[in-house]
Amino acid sequence: MLSYSLLAAISLVGFSSAETLFASHYSGQIYTLDLAKSGSAYSLSVASKITGCGALPAWLTYDAAGSMLYCSDETFSGGASISSFKADSKGVLSNAIKASTPQTSKVTTFKLPLTASSKPQQEFTFTMSGPGPNAGRQDAPHPHEVVLGPNGDFLFAPDLGADLIRVWQVVKSTGNLTACPAIKVPAGNGPRHAAFKKMSNGRMVVYVANELANNIAVFRVTYPNGGCPAFQLLEDITPFANNATAPYGTKVAEVHVLADHLYSTVRNDKSFSGNDTVAAFSIDGVTGEVDFVEAQSSWGTYPRTFAINAAGTLLAVGDQTTANVAILSIGSDGALSEEPVANIRLGSAGHAESEDGLSSVVWAE
Repeated sequence: MLSYSLLAAISLVGFSSAETLFASHYSGQIYTLDLAKSGSAYSLSVASKITGCGALPAWLTYDAAGSMLYCSDETFSGGASISSFKADSKGVLSNAIKASTPQTSKVTTFKLPLTASSKPQQEFTFTMSGPGPNAGRQDAPHPHEVVLGPNGDFLFAPDLGADLIRVWQVVKSTGNLTACPAIKVPAGNGPRHAAFKKMSNGRMVVYVANELANNIAVFRVTYPNGGCPAFQLLEDITPFANNATAPYGTKVAEVHVLADHLYSTVRNDKSFSGNDTVAAFSIDGVTGEVDFVEAQSSWGTYPRTFAINAAGTLLAVGDQTTANVAILSIGSDGALSEEPVANIRLGSAGHAESEDGLSSVVWAE
């Protein structure tokens, strides 16, 4: 069930202040956070909170054009759902509208605005003939995210269970998707998240975070004869060695691009007094390949989510098991601050590999 990711892919940048964030917790709470600044000092506080996204809010997407927050519920009992909330000028949420969504090994699309009677516009169901190399995580297809390519013409879904990048062409006039051949990645990689960058020379590059292989793969994207995309592997890098003593092993989780830098979160790295890691890489302006620059503490454990503000000056990381949101500053050279400019605990702590603790954080912009 990845309807929320499609909404993430089509959300637009808009009006709201970078001083407001939203965060979700697997307890069912959705928080509005205020990030205030006085001189050079920041403070982060809870402005309001609301329920209405179901039992296990898993992911948030903010559409600034409509001042709408979308939330996915990945409940394991009963039917899953996707909810929309209206945000006022201060980020206070109201008017939860919930629509039922299909569950298990699917990608679905919905026409906006959501209503309580909304039905999927399209539904794509995936199967596998048998488990992948990591049978515990690859027993079935597991499309983890969908993301639009930079031109908005194609939609991509890293499938952690099937070791595929699933691809669709977007019919912009209707919102319908037409399936392209899926792109295979090495068996056992477990692709989780992806981020695209369009180079100044016109070259298109995609960075894929492979959770199970604990690496970041760099692909050049081409469109043979103007048709469906093809990926050419340029390199794959493992920023941190797998730590056999760490619970569940070290895992690259999520990636985002900012100008000429790539950022990723790494779970179970424990390089910083028991905390996990946010890593930064420089991007070669011609090839799109990356070099490791630095790592800083995520100021918590098991970072499930992170987001960069539109100004490119702040990075908010959501640590699931410590249930906190830490804000790191980003320098003009792309460097991350060694200490957070603000940090807040939200709700009860979670446990690795469990649906508890903090689940998602986004900027209200």
